Amino acid sequence: MKSTVELQDKRKRLRIRWHKQDTELTLLALPTTIWYILFCFLPMFGIIIAFKNFRISGGFLSNVFNSPWVGFKNFEFLFKSNDAWIIIRNTIGYNIIFIVLGIVLPVLLAIMIGLLHSRKASKVYQTMMFLPYFLSWVVVSAVGWAFLSFDKGILNQMLVNMGGDPVNWYMEPAYWPYFLILLNVWKGLGYGMVIYLATITSLDSTYYEAAVIDGASIWQQTRYITLPMLKLVIVMLFILAVGRIFYTDFGLFYQVTRDSNSLFNVSTTIDVMVYKQLKSATLGMAAAAAFVQSVLGCATILIANWIVRKIDPDSAMM
Repeated sequence: MKSTVELQDKRKRLRIRWHKQDTELTLLALPTTIWYILFCFLPMFGIIIAFKNFRISGGFLSNVFNSPWVGFKNFEFLFKSNDAWIIIRNTIGYNIIFIVLGIVLPVLLAIMIGLLHSRKASKVYQTMMFLPYFLSWVVVSAVGWAFLSFDKGILNQMLVNMGGDPVNWYMEPAYWPYFLILLNVWKGLGYGMVIYLATITSLDSTYYEAAVIDGASIWQQTRYITLPMLKLVIVMLFILAVGRIFYTDFGLFYQVTRDSNSLFNVSTTIDVMVYKQLKSATLGMAAAAAFVQSVLGCATILIANWIVRKIDPDSAMM
């Protein structure tokens, strides 16, 4: 008799009760859920293209099912190509620099703006820094052409006026790693700065008031209060950035360089290569490259989070 009563009590505790609040939250989450199903989960069916010699002859589904299987042959070109090392080197190398600069510079800038006493000046600087983020790479490419054009570029006109010779910038790969890094930092600096600045402005001011009473300098306040409080956000953004180390901004490396063949060794990344494969109608190879990017990206973000958990469990994402 006692066991029967206990079983009934357990069933009552485990019984799911649907409340009005659950309905409201479900309706609130429904649009996002539908969006993810339509644009994130259903397209995953296209992974099958990476393992087929995809042929365009009719509808999409008929093409997928009628195209012959080729196994992992579509993946071979990624590693057997003569340009494979250049492409992987550019992708990972640029991203390492972008990750480091994308953390250090926005944090420094956010701290500097956070120390300003004038709110008006702070808003002006934030707007000026954040504005480039909204510009498309097509616009940036046009502006870059105005500066670097061989015939009418502003830089070449300045060189000629100073007695020098014009430079065909789009034929000189030695300069472009610096151009690409500079443009990436210039365009993304404001976005990262706003994230860190929002965290700084939300900190409890009593920490700083107590530090001032104890005679702490601005540098000591930054070192012992601001930076430790920013650590969680910095680590989170670092993990997310590492997860995209095999991805690059297509507009930066394709549009800004105007797809110049002379800049192949310094501007071709996996994303640019995938696009060129799509242009040549080798959809299976392009799908294979995108699939490798996704798998490696997932692996790197899990490894980065695992390392962070070993070092500082409180800063890990999961």
